[in-house]
Amino acid sequence: MITIYSARKIITMNPSNPEATHVAVRDGKILGAGSLEELVGWGEHELNETFADKIIMPGLVEGHSHAMEGTLWKYTYVGYFDRMDPHGKVWEGAKNIDAVLSRLKQSDAALDDPDAPLPGWSLDPIYFDNQRVNRHDLDKVSTTRPVGLLHASGHIMNVNSKALELAGLLKSGINNPGVPLGDDGLPTGELKGPDVMTPVGLHVGFDRDMLACDEAGLIDFAKLCVRCGVTTATDLAARLPEEAVAMMSEVTARQNFPARIVPLRFHHGVTPQELIDHVLKLKKQSSDRLRLGMIKVVVDGSIQGFSARLRWPGYYNGAPNGLWYISPEQLRDIINMSLENDIHIHTHTNGDEATELVLDCVEEGLRKHPSRDHRFTLQHCQMADSAQFRRMAKLGLCVNLFANHHFYWGDEHYNLTIGPERALRMNACATALENGVPMAIHSDAPITPLGPLFTAWCAVNRLTASGRTQGEEEKIDVDEALYAITLGAAYTLKLDGEVGSIETGKRADFAILEDDPEEIGGDKLKDVRVWGTVQDGRIFCAADL
Repeated sequence: MITIYSARKIITMNPSNPEATHVAVRDGKILGAGSLEELVGWGEHELNETFADKIIMPGLVEGHSHAMEGTLWKYTYVGYFDRMDPHGKVWEGAKNIDAVLSRLKQSDAALDDPDAPLPGWSLDPIYFDNQRVNRHDLDKVSTTRPVGLLHASGHIMNVNSKALELAGLLKSGINNPGVPLGDDGLPTGELKGPDVMTPVGLHVGFDRDMLACDEAGLIDFAKLCVRCGVTTATDLAARLPEEAVAMMSEVTARQNFPARIVPLRFHHGVTPQELIDHVLKLKKQSSDRLRLGMIKVVVDGSIQGFSARLRWPGYYNGAPNGLWYISPEQLRDIINMSLENDIHIHTHTNGDEATELVLDCVEEGLRKHPSRDHRFTLQHCQMADSAQFRRMAKLGLCVNLFANHHFYWGDEHYNLTIGPERALRMNACATALENGVPMAIHSDAPITPLGPLFTAWCAVNRLTASGRTQGEEEKIDVDEALYAITLGAAYTLKLDGEVGSIETGKRADFAILEDDPEEIGGDKLKDVRVWGTVQDGRIFCAADL
């Protein structure tokens, strides 16, 4: 049966037919968009006016997120900013260490088991006058149960003395760049990078893969997608063991599951050959709502955590350079083998030194294994300069820029991490477009909240949390931002032939909006209200979640 939906306006993102009033759907796919008179020619139909007073856009595509956000909400939220959970409740931000400890003590008091771990997430000490949280701070919550806090960046964890003791790290003589030491020669409780976070995380409640999502968490993540108008979202770094893939396959296949999930296999913990073999196996298990068979390589850490790799002159405040999460030899092997086996790679590079390494390795790999449409994508790529964008264009690379950083950490980057000049060019959307680099923008949820329309607002306005414009020349216009969160993101995932625009033959994935993002104005783009989504022709109302 054909269903024709009417709307106040349909923004199609199809340049040959940019606006319509109706869209016809059959079997979860789009027959066409246009006027009612144009669409009735498809045959017998039902006219559905559910969206008659609303705006329909292509389903928004989040090209860099982590489904683990759904799971994290069962832990204690200690982030600096107010944040909405999957059920619509807004949690107040913790503005200082005392507020963090107070919330943790409330959670501690609510636990019946005296030995149960106490995990928290989204800690952001860069806002605490650069006062680092240490094990002594967390010992004020408990000295008998292990306590651990995952940073907002996802690259650092703070734990108390009990957690270090259980992990065998509360001792002198440790020589690891990811384990800072205090004046007493013992670890401070700050842990940097997966090599040291993972073994300690087992004792503080992150007793499974910290990047993984359980069944309840995957369902909650999908609820967040509906609230934000997202119909396709990545799970951009997962180990994807058999049991996790089986769970995700079963859950996403349910008739009431409202999103398409695109998980990428994380490089950590296996050899390049093992990684390639696993991804080739995963490719065969893909379905419509679970797309498998791509790789995520994390090259460095985070800028606000001072673990990103920066080129000269380094950090503005004189902090030592960050961490490499992979050796050049391993990166080179993964890129070469991926090109040889037609596997799509996304690489995390925050610092410009990390970006330079990826560019060098891709250039070398393409000489050996030419590819006309590899679409390897640089994720974050926050500090790239014009020369690097020109190289990306020549090499056929895509970029997915972290536009939300302007708001959440822009002031700190300007004043502390990289200084004024480089902060102005961070996440250089305009430069990417000027150089012909295919571009998307993202939230990196749970690092910042899922919400492509907010991300678009960030790219259009480049406002920091203090209200200061940071990088006027790198602003993009509303149309460019809307493209980046639809077709732009879909292109980086090689899904632009299926989603990202409303046109004949594509999947019936729509974001249903109460306000018109083209008319509301760039300064109010973040305030566009989302009614819900349509995914593969199935309707999901946010109010019903």
